[in-house]
Parts: sequence; C-alpha cells; structure tokens
Amino acid sequence: MLKKYGQLFLSLLYLTDTLVIFFSWILSYYIRFDLEVAPVTLGVPSFDQYLIAVIPILVIFLFNIKVCDLYEPLRGRSSLTEFYNIIKVTSLSILMIAALSFFYRGESYSRLVVLIFWGVSTVMMIGSHLFVRRLILQIRKKGYYLNKVLVVGAGELGQRVAHTIDLHPEIGFSVAGYLSTHKDKVGKTFGEHKVLGLVQDISEYIKEHKVTQIFVALPLWAHERLEQTLENMGTETVDIKVVPDLLKYMNMNAGVDDFDGLPIVNLTGSPLYGWNLVIKRTVDFLISSFAILITSPIMLGIAILIKLESRGPVLFCQERMGLDGKIFSMMKFRSMHQDAEVQTGPVWAQPNDVRCTRIGSILRRYSLDELPQLFNVFKGDMSLVGPRPERPVFVEDFKKSIPRYMLRLKMKAGITGWAQVNGWRGNTCLQTRIDHDIYYIKNWSLFFDIRIMIMTLWRGFINRHAY
Repeated sequence: MLKKYGQLFLSLLYLTDTLVIFFSWILSYYIRFDLEVAPVTLGVPSFDQYLIAVIPILVIFLFNIKVCDLYEPLRGRSSLTEFYNIIKVTSLSILMIAALSFFYRGESYSRLVVLIFWGVSTVMMIGSHLFVRRLILQIRKKGYYLNKVLVVGAGELGQRVAHTIDLHPEIGFSVAGYLSTHKDKVGKTFGEHKVLGLVQDISEYIKEHKVTQIFVALPLWAHERLEQTLENMGTETVDIKVVPDLLKYMNMNAGVDDFDGLPIVNLTGSPLYGWNLVIKRTVDFLISSFAILITSPIMLGIAILIKLESRGPVLFCQERMGLDGKIFSMMKFRSMHQDAEVQTGPVWAQPNDVRCTRIGSILRRYSLDELPQLFNVFKGDMSLVGPRPERPVFVEDFKKSIPRYMLRLKMKAGITGWAQVNGWRGNTCLQTRIDHDIYYIKNWSLFFDIRIMIMTLWRGFINRHAY
C-alpha cells in the first residue's frame, strides 16, 4: 500500500545495500591478502579475478533480499527483526556462493575471503540499514517530504488507519487528527490523536493544518455521509483515499488490485502465486524425489511386514480434500485390518484403536504409515508442508461449526505442518489446529517451510497424539 510514498526510503536501501555488498567483497580481498590474516601459500590471486566475481555475487544477494522480504515494513516490530533478516540474507547468499564455486571449474577463490565477506557484509548491512532509517526519520522530522493527514472517521476503522500510519514513519505521513460525524466525539483523544472537529468543516481543517492527504474511514452504514464528504472536498487539491469498512471480512492475503482501472478488493487469497508457487513446487519435487530414493528400502521392508501379518493391500488410499476443495486420493501404509470401517463408518483414530494391526500400531506411533505420501507430493497432490488434509465427510461437518475452517484449503495440504510440529495432531483441539494452520498460511515463506521441516525431524514423527 502507498508504495510510491516510500520510494525515497526503498531507493536509499537499494543503493546502500548494493554499495555495501560491492565494498564488502573488495574489502574482504584486501583483508585476506594485504593484511595477511593467514599465511598465503599459493600466491596472491589477481584483483581483477575477484572484481569480476562481484557481478554474480550482487545478483545472488539481491535475489535473496527479495526472497527474505528484507524490505518489507517492520510494522512496529523491533529493529532486531530486520537484523535477523539481514543475517538470513547474508548467510543464504554465502551458502549459494559456496555451492556455485564448488561446481565452477574456472578460477579458484579463497574460502577465507568468503568467510570474511560474510562477516563484513553482515555488519555493514546492519549498519547501513540503521543509518538509512535514522536519516529518513531526521528528514521527516525537519518537515521535508512530509504529508499531513486527516482521518475522516474516529471509529474503530479510523483509529486503525491512524495507528497504521504511525507504524510507518518511513512513508512520510503525519496524522494531524480525526474528523468525526458525531459532535460528542469532538475534542476527545483516541490513541495519540485528537478529534479536531466535524466532517462538514473539512475544508477549514485542510487549510489550517496544511493537509495534503485525506483518509476516509467511515463505516459501511455511513454511505450517505461518505458521499457528502467527497462532495465537500470537490474543490480541494488534496489526495483522497477511501478505506473500505471490510476489516471483519478480510482474512488471508487481503488487498486491493487494479483490473483495467477497476479497483477490486480481495477479502481472501492464497500466498502462493507467481514465483512463490514455482519455488514451493520446485522444493517439493526435489525433496520428495530425494526422500523417496532414501526411504525406498524402509518402505519396501514395511510393505513386506504388512503383507506377512494380515491379508489385504499394502497401501490404503483414502479420499481427502486438498487445495481449493479438490478431492484427491491420499496414500498411506495400511495400518488397520481390511474393511475395518464397515461397521463403524468414518471415525477419527483413538488411542489403543482395536482396528489397528500390530504392525499398524507401530507404524502410526512413529508416523511411518505416512511415508507413501511422498508420492502424493511428487505427483503434486500434496506439499511437504501445509495443513493436514481432512476427509470430505468431516469437512462438511467442520465448515458449519468452526469459523474460518475453509480458509485452510487456500494452501495445498501437507505431510507435516505448523500445527503438527507444535503437538496439535490426532484427536486434539480442532480450533487450535485451525488457528495454527491459518497462521502458517498468513505467514508463509520458504524459510518458514524449512523451519517446519527441520522441526519435524525431532517433533513431528514421534508424538503422544500419534495413534
């Protein structure tokens, strides 16, 4: 939102980060070979060789800056969040540089230079980001490139607008105050800002406070007031922005798009589109392929044990509901006796489930019955990480009784997920599981997926609710 007003800030960050990466690489070369922090046994390599390497290094860093969302607003969070993201960018970039240098058969590069570069670039990027933020704040404090804002509406929506503006000083907006449609609110203070007067006197307050931006934040029922307000501002030169009162309906990845000049408000949406979709699918395909290769002897052994213990197929295929409500066949190793649900019908698994075979109980306890789902991931029906898929018959019940349940279907179902690694699996509180799933979808990133996969190694396979 309002990206054009943050261009000064973003432009300075791009410029300083590019310069920092360039000079960090050059400085690392001189620290290694001019200061000789370690003995040079194979001779000093050409400076030109290292100078040329700056180009791919810059490309890698700028790519990871985008992937790690380094330039996303802090939204009131501590600067430590930005420092953590900078460390992620530099660390991931160094790993990629090391991987590329392994396959590169041309000139060799000093590993010590790369290590020094990691430390220098991390420290200098943290310092440059602190400097740019301080510089922008000082520029804004002196009144340069500063836009005075009036918020029309002092209700819940208007207060949220003012609070959000306060969280983003880099945008260059300063709230002068509120205008209300109710006389009894005039003079009152909400948060850090005062209700200056009534909406019908808006022209006076625009001139008095030298306002350049108007945010209209009136409730849905005040449609007539909105129309009147816009008419009153017809002779003013201020920029007018209308904030729709749809907060209670806006869920994941809500936003506004422009469709050939027609503003479209998105109330819900999936974070997986464009390159995000390509990246997640590529990671799923590569890791599932590798995992199938590594676990194939284990899966073969399990298949033999299942066949020896009881009659019936090795695999159990069950209909599950996945992305956007599409039905797919999820594969598991058969852990119950054949036709176990003929009498009971579809029910959730319970501790000491009498329907399970002896081998099946062990498979469930260690989540080994889930291994065939790697083939679902390979095919594209599932993802490695995502909300666990549910049976359609249960979904029909849950969507009627659990608010926001269907939002979890905006992400491809996963073998493991944020709820599972936090212990919410099996017959546990369904609402808490849904909350974890929605949190994951709202905050999805490649690094979040990697974090969950790592946590799964020691939290996901063995769990007291695995039965």
